Amino acid sequence: MGKRQSRPWIVSDELWSLFEPLLPVPGPKLVQGRPRVPDRQALCGILFVLHTGIQWEYLPQELGFGSGMTCWRRVAAWNEAGVWDLLHVLLLERLRSRNRLDWSRAVIDSSHAGRPAGPKSGPSPVDRAQPGSKPHLLVDGQGIPLAVPLTGGNRNDVTQLLPLLDKIPAVAGRVGRPRRRPDALLADRGYDHDIYRRQLWQRGIRPVIARRGEPHGTGPGIFRYVVERTIAWLHGFRRRLRIRWERRDDIHEALLGLAVCLITHRHVQRLR
Repeated sequence: MGKRQSRPWIVSDELWSLFEPLLPVPGPKLVQGRPRVPDRQALCGILFVLHTGIQWEYLPQELGFGSGMTCWRRVAAWNEAGVWDLLHVLLLERLRSRNRLDWSRAVIDSSHAGRPAGPKSGPSPVDRAQPGSKPHLLVDGQGIPLAVPLTGGNRNDVTQLLPLLDKIPAVAGRVGRPRRRPDALLADRGYDHDIYRRQLWQRGIRPVIARRGEPHGTGPGIFRYVVERTIAWLHGFRRRLRIRWERRDDIHEALLGLAVCLITHRHVQRLR
């Protein structure tokens, strides 16, 4: 994905020019006191938490981010306003306008984020029934994230196949109707159910789903590395996404949505 900057929490002018117009107008301050921390500085603080895994209360104020609680409130408010979804769609449209989205196939898989119990968590069947959450990831043929919802760790992968497809946003950027459906969907044995194959055909999507009993390295397995690579990129955000520290599901989803935007933005940067 190219060389990364040494301080990845610094918001570039390019990213800020995309992000700033999407922000909701802040309401009036109810209590007079210190001036409001600028949104750009607060975003840098949020990125610092995401990249380092530091707890909100230990966010170093001497770096100019404001307090951890300020950044926490800001990420919650922006998530409620749908800012991460809006930014993600904007980035996908940039890619589609340059014909850089591969709609010929999409790939689906899930990951696991263990730790505290809370909303959208459940006993994981792969981690000794420890509570955790499960991000379900759908990427295009290059590994660019298209949709990443969050469920409890005990949710079966196949139950999220159709909801995940429905979560793909309508992506404009070219002449004609916005697009939101891949030509084919690749998945591993965990999605091996004929009823879902039929439902994919009904949606005009060709199912390429591995069947139980097939040896590894055959069938769709040779193309599925792109989703595993993107999961590795998500896990690259240290403990914030690999382990779920946030009890509130909306905060964890906000950090997950921000990470998805950062990964997509890296692909946009390659258009230069």
